[in-house]
Amino acid sequence: MEPRLSLLVSAALVAATAPLMAQTPTPPVAAQKPHTVASPNGDRVDPYYWLRDDTRKSPELLKHLEAENAYTEAVMAPVKALRAQLFEELKGRYKQDDEQPAWRMRGFLYSSRFVAGKDYAVNVRRPVAGGAEQVLVDQNALAEGHQYFSLGQWDVSLDNARLAYSTDTVGRRQYVIQFKDIATGALLPEKITGTSGNVAWAADNKTVFYVEIDPKTLLSKRVKRHVVGTDPSTDVLVYEEPDDSFYMGVSRTKDDRFLCIGVSSTVSSEARCIPADQPTAAFRVLVPRERDFEYDADHVGTHWIIRTNYKAKNFRVVEATDAAIGQRDQWKDLVPHRDDVFVSGVEPFDRYVVVGERRDGLQRLRILDAAGASRDVASDEPAYVMGLGVNREANTTVLRYSYTSLTTPSTIYDLDMTTGARTLVKETPVLGGFDKARYATERIWVPARDGVKVPVSIVYRKETPRDGSAPLYLYAYGSYGISSDPAFRTDWLSLLDRGFVMAIAHIRGGQELGRHWYEDGKLLKKKNTFTDFVDVTEALVARKYAAADKVFAMGGSAGGLLMGAVANLAPERYRGIVSHVPFVDVVTTMLDESIPLTTNEFDEWGNPKKKEFYDYMLSYSPYDQLQKKAYPAMLVTTGLWDSQVQYWEPAKYVAKLRTLDTSSSPVLFRVNMEAGHGGRSGRFTRLEQVALEYAFILQQLGKR
Repeated sequence: MEPRLSLLVSAALVAATAPLMAQTPTPPVAAQKPHTVASPNGDRVDPYYWLRDDTRKSPELLKHLEAENAYTEAVMAPVKALRAQLFEELKGRYKQDDEQPAWRMRGFLYSSRFVAGKDYAVNVRRPVAGGAEQVLVDQNALAEGHQYFSLGQWDVSLDNARLAYSTDTVGRRQYVIQFKDIATGALLPEKITGTSGNVAWAADNKTVFYVEIDPKTLLSKRVKRHVVGTDPSTDVLVYEEPDDSFYMGVSRTKDDRFLCIGVSSTVSSEARCIPADQPTAAFRVLVPRERDFEYDADHVGTHWIIRTNYKAKNFRVVEATDAAIGQRDQWKDLVPHRDDVFVSGVEPFDRYVVVGERRDGLQRLRILDAAGASRDVASDEPAYVMGLGVNREANTTVLRYSYTSLTTPSTIYDLDMTTGARTLVKETPVLGGFDKARYATERIWVPARDGVKVPVSIVYRKETPRDGSAPLYLYAYGSYGISSDPAFRTDWLSLLDRGFVMAIAHIRGGQELGRHWYEDGKLLKKKNTFTDFVDVTEALVARKYAAADKVFAMGGSAGGLLMGAVANLAPERYRGIVSHVPFVDVVTTMLDESIPLTTNEFDEWGNPKKKEFYDYMLSYSPYDQLQKKAYPAMLVTTGLWDSQVQYWEPAKYVAKLRTLDTSSSPVLFRVNMEAGHGGRSGRFTRLEQVALEYAFILQQLGKR
């Protein structure tokens, strides 16, 4: 370690952990070590590049991160009691012994439940005909001794006898697959390491297919075939993806007749399948990949049901026989393309097809019968979210679906598609005296600076004044075509009940209004995402939903990029910004193809090896565009083991920001030393970060 840096880190750590020695805690200061980041389109000097350590073992680095955590704790010390109160409040809204509704598959009812005081679920099943419950996975037992735990995917063999499941105990999304005899509970001896967690059984009940990942880039690269009871080192390679811009997965069709390998990039997809009862057969491509051609296929009875953008910008649903699957001119429309409706998903049954659609920015469900007639699933509110539930069996007339809104907790219904009868299965309980009648929700449209109207979902307590005095918490994401739906968020109640207006800006880059909404917020149109957010902020203040000096913003991952961009564009508009695991060093990351996700995302952000994209990305990259000016208070979080946005991006961002920020507002950096992209695991443990986030916001308003 350099003597100078060692002294700086030590001094910062002392200052942060002993606030009584100084009136104001002193933030850590990272040394500057110039490093040239080379590019075909120009070199850049990065003084904080040294904060990257792929091993995550450098004593110099770890001391710096520990100093950051200590500084955050010192700054937050005055609201320690409030933070503890918030945690208990957040935790107290969740039913500790909650159980999920059971769903049917091959003669069993599958479910999961939480045990009071435990952080993880227990996955169970019981026979439909009656009989003893069987424990599939006790996640609490598997998590013992680990700071982090995640259950990846699990799959039951078609004879119902064996379980394959995957776990990650680090947070890097490198899963270990294991096998279990369900009747005896005995684990089989072999373990398959270095996988994506994705696993699927063949119909012989002894063969499984899984996805192996590259140990450095963590990209899904190979599909292998494993026979239970054999050495994994002898597993057979059945497919290797040569293009690093594609993700990969393996699954069975809904009728269990086919095993399929699906690969997809931002703009293209391809499926190759074999009969599930022929595990050693050669996989056959259904429809060859082409750029700007996407499809996903499922099989029921004698037909393939396909969702595709072929001759359909907003996607359509077609069907094809087994013989005609590869002949696109023989596909038959079930749901034709519409310019005003985006087809987001499809669930086939023997007698019906259920389609997920986005109309007017809302997620809806539509049912098609065998005669071609269709009808919407009825809604109870003007703004809501409907989603498909677990519908594993095709030979049923019952659709399970979910329903929620900003004032309605997640609710599960069963709908008989023949009679129209709807049965309430479960409404997620919200403890602590929650009464939905106390809250109001609105949906407004805000004109962006180019004239495009942006939808905004808003929720507040009915007694919250609409006179421009309320604090505002505004959230958005705006990337990858991922829509930020107006779903109920239990945690938001802690701010709503303190007088906040909470809002979601459905900015371009998502897919709320169709494919064009996504395409107008990516690549060389990415800045629309950022300006939309600023324009929504200004409109909410102008319409007196909030006070101009009490506006807070939050985003995570690519939404953290959004936070960094708007902080540079309009720092004066925000009292504080919360940026979780933010993607802020856009150009450097996208130049480095050894980093997970980089090659997969050239069609999202652009390839900076091409000058047009290099210049454009550089012009908005939050790390590169930091300037000497007053920034709002910030809370930035990361996970040391994050595989999606590496920890060093926010670490560098915070270090550089502090050298340029002319305000007196704090810039806090919280590093979860045992977590990945999703933060710490466990249903209650994660609430500690929410409590930190809310305490930070309330502290900026002078609350104690």
